Amino acid sequence: MAQAKAGDIVSVHYTGKLTNGTVFDSSAGREPLEFPLGAGMVIKGFDDGILGMEVGEKKTLHIPAHEAYGEADPDYKLTVNRSEMPDDMELEIGGSLNMHQEGGQIVQVTVTDLTETTVTLDGNHPLAGHDLIFDLEMITIKDGSADSAEGLENLLNLKL
Repeated sequence: MAQAKAGDIVSVHYTGKLTNGTVFDSSAGREPLEFPLGAGMVIKGFDDGILGMEVGEKKTLHIPAHEAYGEADPDYKLTVNRSEMPDDMELEIGGSLNMHQEGGQIVQVTVTDLTETTVTLDGNHPLAGHDLIFDLEMITIKDGSADSAEGLENLLNLKL
């Protein structure tokens, strides 16, 4: 049976959990996640953990924070005066906001603290600093090099 290798297009069902058992995402009830293995489309530990799996195989991955979303960076936290926030904006701890940076880039931040005068915002990914656990099931493996070769063959056979 074929084992998943870098460049293959794989599809997997997954359930992602924190080490305390809290589920943060799952493909249950949805289509499996499909992506090119080794292309950096998913976190490193997820990519690495799928290498060598076979169709139908189930596996549990334990991914340390540094191979997931990295450690939380205290430099990505910002405390601003409430007066700098729009008056009609409802703020709550755990709520998400979009901040516009110089140059037009939009960054999603999470409200982590509120006082009468200040709002603390965190620009770290919500899973930064967390070790993650994924329960996986390999659904399909498609040879990515075959897809590329077929695409190239189709391109070369074009008649102008």
